[in-house]
Amino acid sequence: MVRPILKFEQPVLREKAKKVTRIDASIQRLLDDLTETMLDAPGAGLAANQIGVPLRVCVVNPEVVKKEGVQVGYEGCLSYPGWVGEVERAEIVVVKGRNRHGKEIRIKSNGFTARAFQHELDHLDGVLFTDRLTSLDTLRRVEELAGEEKEEAVAAASG
Repeated sequence: MVRPILKFEQPVLREKAKKVTRIDASIQRLLDDLTETMLDAPGAGLAANQIGVPLRVCVVNPEVVKKEGVQVGYEGCLSYPGWVGEVERAEIVVVKGRNRHGKEIRIKSNGFTARAFQHELDHLDGVLFTDRLTSLDTLRRVEELAGEEKEEAVAAASG
């Protein structure tokens, strides 16, 4: 079921989400709702607290266990529609979590996927991308950008 995505002023987005201790039918339904909502938005990731559920669940329920390198680029958020800003993230991350059947998994990713994992994990800790801006001066409306910069920002704004 597609659920409403909360905007940045909602207090639940600033709370640290609670750890999930058991994967049951309600968590599997939550994962389905997150996936449908993210695809409908459309987005590159979605955390449970973005739909008002303060549980440590996002599309893959991960945690970073290793990171390397640095990437700086535009980033946006479905809870901050139309806005992007420059954020520094690790270039390579290894995340661990559990899949929808409760099996522990590890995923190594780089580039945009690594950025998306870090963005969603920040949500689960009550941190928004605007808290990580390299400078407040980089916060822009997507329509203010031009050319290649705009293409990059539009892709990044779907997280």
